[in-house]
Amino acid sequence: MSQTDIQSDIQKTIMQQQKAEDRRKLILNGVLLVLLLSAPFVMYPVFLMKILCFALFAVAFNLLFGFTGLLSFGHAAFLATGGYTTGYLLSNFSGLTTEMGIIAGTLVATALGLGFALLSIRRQGIYFAMVTLALAQLVFFFFVQSPFTGGEDGMHGVPRGELFGLIDLENNLNMYYFVLAVFLGCYLLVQRIVSSPYGQVLKAIKQNEPRAVSLGYKVDRYKILAFVISAALAGLAGSMKSVVFQLASLNDAHWHMSGEVILMTLVGGMGTLLGPVIGATLVVNIEYQLSQSLLRDWVDPILGGIFVLTVLAFRSGIVGEIQKFVRKNMG
Repeated sequence: MSQTDIQSDIQKTIMQQQKAEDRRKLILNGVLLVLLLSAPFVMYPVFLMKILCFALFAVAFNLLFGFTGLLSFGHAAFLATGGYTTGYLLSNFSGLTTEMGIIAGTLVATALGLGFALLSIRRQGIYFAMVTLALAQLVFFFFVQSPFTGGEDGMHGVPRGELFGLIDLENNLNMYYFVLAVFLGCYLLVQRIVSSPYGQVLKAIKQNEPRAVSLGYKVDRYKILAFVISAALAGLAGSMKSVVFQLASLNDAHWHMSGEVILMTLVGGMGTLLGPVIGATLVVNIEYQLSQSLLRDWVDPILGGIFVLTVLAFRSGIVGEIQKFVRKNMG
């Protein structure tokens, strides 16, 4: 057999494997879509919307941490900024539509993300993480002191309004499908970013930044853009959350929330597309179940134990470990 024939066979094998993987992804996405569409008829829609909002928050964080390798301890600032901005505008400007309030909250969070990125992006490792934490704490104290946020009481009574002036979002079912549509759109956007040439550069920066620099890439620009996109999606999650619960609170701005999204990402599978969604679903469910049981005062220690167990024994997370098992046993 000639060298050309061997190369042709190898190429055919690779294409067949890629097609098989694409089919598996399509089937999996189809099953998940059916489950999501039918879920509100089985479970409480508001609880499902909480999961979707946190799943979007985790997907946003994973773009920065899982695919770019930048560990931010300040992502709660963007979640809270989106929520407070949307809540304030919808509560005080009756002529403002719900979708415009959400867009405004997302834009303010995006601008804040740009500021964070410009101040922190030249730092690496623990220094980058500490800078983002310090900036996030400044935002937290701003929300504590600002009269428009309601301080520790939070901002209550945020109106849901109507979508495009036609769809009543006070109806939980309508609100759920709106949140689901936004989540799916953002999830597909992140999927497209990760698979694009830009996404490949982000992965290269994560794996070996000096080599990416030697190849001529302006890595700071790539990282800044990734940070801004991540902040925008986190702000969108916060804006949606404030509309769903008609509430914006300091809990969303606290450093504990930044730690929680790290836990969601690690448990589900850092650097995987579906991992943060699974992680958010699991963590939100655990918190809810524990809060309804005799262990309500032990929520944080139990979550901390799960975090330690994940880091020590399941470093790839749930989805990552499943992918490893499939590659090892099914080729």
